[in-house]
Amino acid sequence: MTKFEQFKAKLTPGQTYRRADLAQWSTAVDRHLKEAVQAGVLAKLSGGLYYAPKLTAFGAAPPEDAILVSTFLKGAPFLLASPNAYNSLGVGTTQLHNMTVVYNHKRHGTFALGSRSYEFRMKPAFPKTLSLEFLLVDLVNNLDQLGEDAEDMLKRVKARLVATDRARVKKASQSYGSERTKKFFNRTLAEIDPERQDSEPTTRP
Repeated sequence: MTKFEQFKAKLTPGQTYRRADLAQWSTAVDRHLKEAVQAGVLAKLSGGLYYAPKLTAFGAAPPEDAILVSTFLKGAPFLLASPNAYNSLGVGTTQLHNMTVVYNHKRHGTFALGSRSYEFRMKPAFPKTLSLEFLLVDLVNNLDQLGEDAEDMLKRVKARLVATDRARVKKASQSYGSERTKKFFNRTLAEIDPERQDSEPTTRP
């Protein structure tokens, strides 16, 4: 078995790799990378980022978002989101967005990885998974970017809160909301549930 064949045998279809990951299996990594790309066993996604194509009945499948982003961020915590998820909230959003948002602690900006672009946004805090409560907060955070009527949308969010776990929404707004978003939810929840708000202990400085 040649050195290149040994290198090729280490690759797992469907997995993404950084050049540094691949260098551990080769003493001539740049030559082997070039040969692997020419042979179709690796595809270059961006500078220093590669994908071992996974073949399906319909051809080579693209890398999964979570695997690709994890490799790009070197495994750092992140959350994949899309404005399209707001359409599941029942608040009247209608726009479709060709964008995947990556909340994380390390990178900020739009990066093309392979044939797709990802908008990386650095955030001090985000949950491990998407939830209804987080999506409501995230929608209000990003309201000016959605192409929707802001005033009408806030009225719809208020109406949606009547049928939600408002304690969970309040916690999500305090954890993940901008200052403007926190004020909106504090005010709106107080209007919906004034007795509950009055009964909560007040924290004094």
